Amino acid sequence: MPNPKQITERYFQSPSKYIQGPAAIKNAAQYLEKLGKKPLLTCDSIVYNIAGKNLITALETHGFQVTRAEFAGETSGKEIDRLADLGKNSDFVIGLGGGKTMDTAKAVASKLNLAVAILPTTASTDAPAPRSPSSTPRPASSSGMGDAIATNVEARLCKSSLNFGGGLPTEVATAIGNKCEEILLAFGKQAYEANKAQVVTPAFEKVVEANTLMSGLGFESGGLAAAHAIHNGFTAIPGLHHLLHGEKVAFGTVAQLILVGTPTAELEVYLAFMLSVDLPFTFAQLGIPEVTNEELRRVATLSCAPGETIWNMEDPVTEELVFGAIKAADAVGREFIARSGKKL
Repeated sequence: MPNPKQITERYFQSPSKYIQGPAAIKNAAQYLEKLGKKPLLTCDSIVYNIAGKNLITALETHGFQVTRAEFAGETSGKEIDRLADLGKNSDFVIGLGGGKTMDTAKAVASKLNLAVAILPTTASTDAPAPRSPSSTPRPASSSGMGDAIATNVEARLCKSSLNFGGGLPTEVATAIGNKCEEILLAFGKQAYEANKAQVVTPAFEKVVEANTLMSGLGFESGGLAAAHAIHNGFTAIPGLHHLLHGEKVAFGTVAQLILVGTPTAELEVYLAFMLSVDLPFTFAQLGIPEVTNEELRRVATLSCAPGETIWNMEDPVTEELVFGAIKAADAVGREFIARSGKKL
């Protein structure tokens, strides 16, 4: 349940520093030198070729001794132990890449009792950390907005629930969530088009900050609700495993809005935004046009599992209600797309 121990303390957590800009990797040495001079760099082979080589060059030019540890692709105890063994002589850890790489780097740093610097390589992550916007792939930018648009939608339903720090949300967390949504709705489409053109614009920078810093702080200190629970429920459908995190969260956000009885005019603000940046909110867009009721009921069951974030909400929740909201999201989405006249 939201707050079974009736905790009254409010809690806000954040990274010690956040750095964003086109030259962040080039200037990495000046930001990281306080952590030490012998980092363990964790990244996969693809990211190494895209950004890792440049990062190592930038650091070694300033006297850093970088130990490169290639991430195998999946977070596991065995992988964490392997990477930690490579970092025994390091004085801090760098995680360069996507979500799994960053999660693994944090775990390695914890195991070694070292500081960690997180450098996301796409705008699809909401891990608050040093940031280097670069040539992000088209789906990643969209996916990042799909995750970030859920921040305020979920957090505003969690005001009596405990956040990831174990306390109640602060007014600052609420304000960050509101600002995150404001930026996405105002500049998301511009940023999406800039990303496709592979250019950095003021709108792109604003949305990177919303996707990364604001969304990360907003969900950690604000809370998650049904949108992410439904995302987790989608693991019951193997045909969705290829989708990015934010793409599934986007659909979950629409389902949550329906679950809590959002008025049509408000709901369509989110639908219009998602349609403008190619985020999915119908079964066809997800790639499962023939999904069965039996499969969707499994999704609803997982979404309502004990301990899931859906229980942070004060609104009534049952598996049947969640099943209905998922079905309704698809129906409402199909009608909205048809009315918009957009060809998918």
